Amino acid sequence: MHSPDHQPLTPTLTQPERRHYPRHTVQVQIELHQDGNDVPMRIDTTDLSRGGCYVQLMMTLPIGVYVNLTLWLDNNPVHIRGRVVTRHPQFGNGIMFLEFEGNAEKVLSQYLDAITV
Repeated sequence: MHSPDHQPLTPTLTQPERRHYPRHTVQVQIELHQDGNDVPMRIDTTDLSRGGCYVQLMMTLPIGVYVNLTLWLDNNPVHIRGRVVTRHPQFGNGIMFLEFEGNAEKVLSQYLDAITV
């Protein structure tokens, strides 16, 4: 006999979490330079982590494009090399951080630690 609320024991298929760092919903001014294009895009992040960010763009960048970023954290420029890893047409791009210039990684970590409640 089965009770009316009996649920079958089938495994639920879930996609593994690919992010290594927690995301923070925060708007940070960012200047983005696509490789081979000297014209910077000045936009804001919609979320930010130690491993990357998401930016809203109507004209999205193709996946795999390398970019140079300047994040403005508490009025301090932080320079990072990144690569576009997700693309949502007419909405935005996810960018993975690859290389941090100077103490950029430390500054970013301190900034994110300070906004974590």
